[in-house]
Formats: sequence, C-alpha cells, structure tokens
Amino acid sequence: MRTAEYPAPERILLHLSDTHLRAATTPQLFDALDGAARLTEAIAAIEASGVRPDAIVFTGDLVDLGEPAAYADLRALVEPFAERLGARVLWVMGNHDERGAFRAGLLDEAAGPGPIDRVDELDGLRVITLDTSVPGHHHGEVRDEQLEWLGEVLATPAPLGTILAMHHPPVPSVLPLAASVELCDQARLAAVLRGSDVRAIIAGHLHYSTFATFAGIPVSVASSTCYAQDLTVPVGGTRPQDGAQAFNLVHVYDDTVVHSVVPVSAPRTLEHIDADEARRRLEAAGVAPLTAIRAAAPAATAARRDAPTEPIPVLR
Repeated sequence: MRTAEYPAPERILLHLSDTHLRAATTPQLFDALDGAARLTEAIAAIEASGVRPDAIVFTGDLVDLGEPAAYADLRALVEPFAERLGARVLWVMGNHDERGAFRAGLLDEAAGPGPIDRVDELDGLRVITLDTSVPGHHHGEVRDEQLEWLGEVLATPAPLGTILAMHHPPVPSVLPLAASVELCDQARLAAVLRGSDVRAIIAGHLHYSTFATFAGIPVSVASSTCYAQDLTVPVGGTRPQDGAQAFNLVHVYDDTVVHSVVPVSAPRTLEHIDADEARRRLEAAGVAPLTAIRAAAPAATAARRDAPTEPIPVLR
C-alpha cells in the first residue's frame, strides 16, 4: 500500500457569483430569467453533493437592480442553506449592487456610501473582500484609501495565507466588449499585492469561468448561477445564454490552492461511484487516502503560520 500524495484540504470555500436576483414584483431579467430560481437549483445541487465548506463566498452582482426586496429574498435563500452546511457567508459588492441596500439587507448595518471592505478569519485562513464597485457605473476601481488599507492588512501574514475576493477580476477578457466594464488602473493594485501572502484571487463579473495570474498570484473567475456568456459567439460579439450556469469549489491545501468549476446541471449521468465503492477501489489499487490527517507544513509555511496576527478594522 502507498499513501495518496495529498491529505484533506486545510479549508474549503464555495465560490458563487453573479446571482442577479430581482424583486418578485419586477420583470425578470431578459424577460426570461428568474435569478432566485436559478440560485435555488445551484443550492440543491450543492447540498446533494454533500460538500461541507468552511465559507460560502459570493463575489458580487448579488442582485440585479439594487432592490432591498431582492436582498431580502437572497438572504432568505442563502442563510438557511449556509446554516445547514455549517458555513459562514461572505458577501462581496458588485457593480449591480447598491451599497446602502447591501449594508442594510445583508450586513444589518446602517446605510452608507463608502466601499464595503472586510477581513474575515477562517481558523487561520484570511479572506479579504474588496469592494471594486463604482456607484452609478459598471467598471471597477480601487480607491487610494482602499489600497492603503489593503497594504496595512497584508503587512502581517496570516497563518494559512490570504484569499482576496473581489467582483471585477484583474485579468484580460476574451470578450472585447468587457473592456468597457473592466477593473481600471490595475497596476496600482498589483503593486500592493506583489510579494504578499495572497495565495489566490477569486472574482466574478464576466459570467464565464476563466483563470489567469495577476502580480504572480493565481486568479480564478467563477461563472454565474443566473446566466452565462456563450464563448462560441462569433469573435468580437457577446451572446448571453440561459445555460452553462456554474459555481466553483476552492480547496485550500498547505502548499497549493485548487479551483474547480462545477456545472449546476449535467445532461446525463454515465456512472455513479459512491463513497464506499470509491474506498474499495482505492484499496484494490493499493492506495490509502489521507482523508483525516494533514501533512506537516513546509518550513516556509510553518514560519508563516507562526507569525503573529492582529485584527485589522473594516474600512468604512
């Protein structure tokens, strides 16, 4: 027998994006799409899988028109789901979100116009949510005071490193029109992130899954649970489709972070191997899975974990 190369992940994040809910009394998106119904389908698929994430991260465009009623509906869907999974919920602002309604509806805070930036700790894994929205516009920006705050937070490494969650991804888009709504002045953000303990950047906005690097950091963009962009569109155009909805799983290991794209629905199941049969087949192959223990940290990671951490206030 040999043991598998990797133990169980240190942390698991469920990454959803661009849910685009509208109030029940508002006409549906494209006169055809019910964001709440699509999110309900995704939630059902996630629960059926049995995954138990440490946190659920929604990277923006949570509602489509900034309506308070849509935020209430979103919260009513997500919070019971998160409770059943035993996971925390982390919300990120998007360009379709409205800061006052977002604060009041999701965070139980007084409405305010400033960016909503937060730091959350998941037993050593730090998740920073960065508000890249610009009220009244669809492109993204990070203000000077946000960059200063971010630099202060990152000055102290976290035991398991940092995941940066934002809406506008700092990556090129394969759809030319997306340049009109991209994150502006990305070099300024790169200067703050380069050399930090940020292990991955997760984002949304594009409505398709894509991957890149930024300032030497892997970037993972989740598609939408509401609708996706059809990348078979003739070059130069865009073509939204009611299909290919997906979410991502983020498995954080001691020395790597794995991002997996999960379609909400599959057209046809070809075979189902349950957990007991999987264990039997591993044993027959002479492989002992490391599912209950974690590998010893490399020296560099151990040193990072030993570094002291101090709470950083939320930027208002």
